[in-house]
Amino acid sequence: MARGSNSPRQPLSVKKPSKVAKQAAAPEKSAAPKARKTSKTYGLKPSQRAAPVAKSPKTKADKQRVAGVVLERLKTEYPDAHCELDHTNAFELLCATILSAQCTDVRVNMVTPQLFKAYPTAEALSIAKLEDVEEIVRTTGFFRAKAKSLVGMANRLVDLHGGDVPRTIAELVPLPGVGRKTANVILGNAFDINEGIVVDTHVQRLSRRLGLTREPDPIGIEKELMPLFPQQDWALLSHLLIWHGRRTCFARKPECGRCVVADVCPSAGAAE
Repeated sequence: MARGSNSPRQPLSVKKPSKVAKQAAAPEKSAAPKARKTSKTYGLKPSQRAAPVAKSPKTKADKQRVAGVVLERLKTEYPDAHCELDHTNAFELLCATILSAQCTDVRVNMVTPQLFKAYPTAEALSIAKLEDVEEIVRTTGFFRAKAKSLVGMANRLVDLHGGDVPRTIAELVPLPGVGRKTANVILGNAFDINEGIVVDTHVQRLSRRLGLTREPDPIGIEKELMPLFPQQDWALLSHLLIWHGRRTCFARKPECGRCVVADVCPSAGAAE
């Protein structure tokens, strides 16, 4: 039809329905409202809880406040926390700690009585046949490497230290099978020397969950934890975190509902 014609316009009903009209005509969806997040009360009575932590502590002062609460609470919760590797002297503890790599303390404690009976001193272990040591420590895993480390460590003790276990990290770390973590275990538990903090898998997990560190490696974590806690408590701190990690703050599903430090933990409830 020519432009400008006086013919009547098409009725509105012929036009395509608008987006708004489509939405209005569509049947209502019965979507359930999102459940509101509710805060939970973990572990302690309101009068016992510290000021809650909404997110990971950022400043050193915030981390020290959390660290102080954690240390105090865990001391109360685990008054008997200690090294769970059975030993009677520094040499036995050194052997047990080498065997504990990627192995439970329970399993190590099943093996060491026979090892210590056969080789009670560094001198005795230094002249042991490798295959005999392998047979004793077989059930701890990686037994060939561990047996080699044990005999090598004993030889170094005899050659360099008169058969005695040295008392510094600088002298311990060069021994076969010994790293900084093992050296800290020996110093803190055999000699009551707090030169560093033992950072095992439990300490790594808990210190990150508590927001005390974001470091990816044990040495970085140790350096961040040391200024947050009194030096006289460094050895004890490791035991407290390890005990809490084995009894409450599990790797897969931590039991935040009965955790005594949940009110200062930014990760509390995250895994529930």
